[in-house]
Amino acid sequence: MKATATGLLVFVAVVYVLAKWAQNSGFGPWTGYAAAAAEAGMVGAMADWFAVTALFRHPLGLPIPHTAIIPTKKDQLGASLGEFVGENFLSEDVVRRRLRAVNIGARLGDWLAEPANADRVTAELSTALRGALTVLRDSDVQAVVGEAITRRADAAEIAPGIGKTLDKIVADGGHRKVVDLVCVRAHDWLVLHSDQVMDAVQGGAPGWTPRFVDKKVGERVYKELLRFVTEMRDMPEHPARGAIDRFLTDFASDLQSDTDTRMRVERLKSEVLGRGEVQDIIASAWSSVRQMIVAAAEDERSELRLRVRAALLSLGARLSSDARLQNKVEGWVEDVAVHVVNTYRREITSLITDTVAGWDAGQTTQKIEAHIGRDLQFIRINGTVVGSLVGLLIYTLTHALGA
Repeated sequence: MKATATGLLVFVAVVYVLAKWAQNSGFGPWTGYAAAAAEAGMVGAMADWFAVTALFRHPLGLPIPHTAIIPTKKDQLGASLGEFVGENFLSEDVVRRRLRAVNIGARLGDWLAEPANADRVTAELSTALRGALTVLRDSDVQAVVGEAITRRADAAEIAPGIGKTLDKIVADGGHRKVVDLVCVRAHDWLVLHSDQVMDAVQGGAPGWTPRFVDKKVGERVYKELLRFVTEMRDMPEHPARGAIDRFLTDFASDLQSDTDTRMRVERLKSEVLGRGEVQDIIASAWSSVRQMIVAAAEDERSELRLRVRAALLSLGARLSSDARLQNKVEGWVEDVAVHVVNTYRREITSLITDTVAGWDAGQTTQKIEAHIGRDLQFIRINGTVVGSLVGLLIYTLTHALGA
């Protein structure tokens, strides 16, 4: 294009020379019109050549003021470009208007409602989850989990909560099944271990008592114990059951209101949490949870992935049809985008400014000229053509008015 524009300049210069020679040789009045058009075309071509060249370098190497604009004003151009982008592309109104026009809610819903897309998102989430769990070190997570559980347990008093729970269980009769189970197990154990019970009673008797007396006492104690347990098992209204009810009710009340009871529970809690066995259990819980999650994420038919997939399909169906949910999702996206833009606008625009500032002036000039130079050469061509036409018009009007 440079060659074309320069060639056109040379062409009009040759036309001018020939026209002037023809005019001086008396070839007729038309030679004056041709010479005027060619002369004006040269002026227009040279003026536009100077303007285009002045953008990128000093014309003819002369340090004429306000030339070589791009290399000398590179940093200012970068700053202006950054400000322009920040004001016209990263403003809150522009971001909200553009996001609202995209209709993210409905489009996201239609996309997620497709089973293939839901499968893809589920697979990507599973991969991300596996990667995150693989990167995390078990020792670090175990330390954090153990410390968090211990700190939370230490900060919260558990006695009142236990008391309220126990009070509700007793009021609803939920403890009776436990009492029933204990009575049944105790009865079965006594039946199976009668000899051991009687031997234990006989072994605790004084040495001076006759052995047949010890045996009679052991048998009597065993029978009474078995009778007592059997009656407790078979009689819902047994006095011992009532005593257990009253004990649990009083204990639940003490857990909530008695200072000494609450302090003893807190001390017991601290002692239990401080034991190494408990800390090992808390720490090992993470390993079990991690293995379970990783296995579920890798298995395409696991309950975890199936539930995630179903949730995504359900979300997609709702987003496709529920206008309120669409507006809510779009509002969240807009708020997040606006927050990012308002918070990091300077960092985003500085990317442009710093990048341009880091460019070499000569390389920058070459890059810009390579991208827009072809269009700028059309300015030279147009200047030549328009100049010629204007020169012809002026010459024609001058002669017309003079005549």
